[in-house]
Amino acid sequence: MKTETLDYHLPPELIAQHPKARRSDSRMLVLNRKTGDIIDRQFHQLGDFLSPQDCLILNNTKVVPARFFARRATGAKIEGLFLDQTAPVAWSVMLKGTRKLKQGETLDLKDKDKNDCCKAVLLEKLGQGKCLLKIEGEPDALSLLQRIGFPPLPPYIKRDDDAALAEEDRQRYQTVYAAIDGAVAAPTAGLHFTDTLIRKLKHKGIDFAHLTLHVGAGTFKPVTAENLEDHEIHAERFSLDAQNADRINDARNAGKRIIAVGTTSVRTLESLPGPPVSPADGTTRLFITPGYRFKYIDAMITNFHLPRSTLLALVAAFAGLDKTLAAYRHAIAEKYRFYSYGDAMLII
Repeated sequence: MKTETLDYHLPPELIAQHPKARRSDSRMLVLNRKTGDIIDRQFHQLGDFLSPQDCLILNNTKVVPARFFARRATGAKIEGLFLDQTAPVAWSVMLKGTRKLKQGETLDLKDKDKNDCCKAVLLEKLGQGKCLLKIEGEPDALSLLQRIGFPPLPPYIKRDDDAALAEEDRQRYQTVYAAIDGAVAAPTAGLHFTDTLIRKLKHKGIDFAHLTLHVGAGTFKPVTAENLEDHEIHAERFSLDAQNADRINDARNAGKRIIAVGTTSVRTLESLPGPPVSPADGTTRLFITPGYRFKYIDAMITNFHLPRSTLLALVAAFAGLDKTLAAYRHAIAEKYRFYSYGDAMLII
């Protein structure tokens, strides 16, 4: 499949730079994948399209404040993104402007008030901006990130090191049900849920199950290969415990619809053997493209995704490429808000 078939033009002004004042006031495009019919609604009306015969699957990963700033001895400012703690004092990170950095160079990591916090030594440059840092004096990554870190917003949301904006993003670039630290990007389809909406849906008899997929920075990597199949997709860690596996299996056995909230929930479920679903803990490199036969998913909630992205490929695999692109054209014409802080789609 040619990657260019996943292309579309988006006016820049439709890229949401801030969330809606209330999460569930986001707009919701409802796409019937059988007929291609489209309905325009708001997310708080989600219950109108669900019934007690449904089970929503939520990704409960929690976004860590992975974006940080440092300064070279020359005074030059460096922006970084924490990826993983590879050893007690070693971090795998992405750094901007690595061309000028030298192996063995010492950087001053800044806290959120822009004061020196601790030092980091550049151990190795791994290519494409990825580096290995040795952190001095602070063995626990999450503890240090709480002091120096900012929300790891995607590059199309314009932010600097403004502490006030960071506080808003810290609240809103996180689902209300986030529980397990580990993501460096939010599972954005879940950002539209409020505690009130979840209570209303439960009162209606709708089931919920949780799984965890720690969203990585690779989720924003565009597909540059001419053919979609030649793209090497990123790996992400996931887990599903026994209690939630039982909930999903019970729902399937009762004939309920399995509705994945977000492409991350889809990818996790579809990475599992079965059915039936079994508890699991591992890493997935599953690349879902048009032609894929889904094992578990009956419907899904998702945001609007970047052109030529693996996430758009997944949505096209589920809803059909033509229907997906038609829905995107409708959303653009109706001035929906796009990407992480944007509006939602319900595909039924």
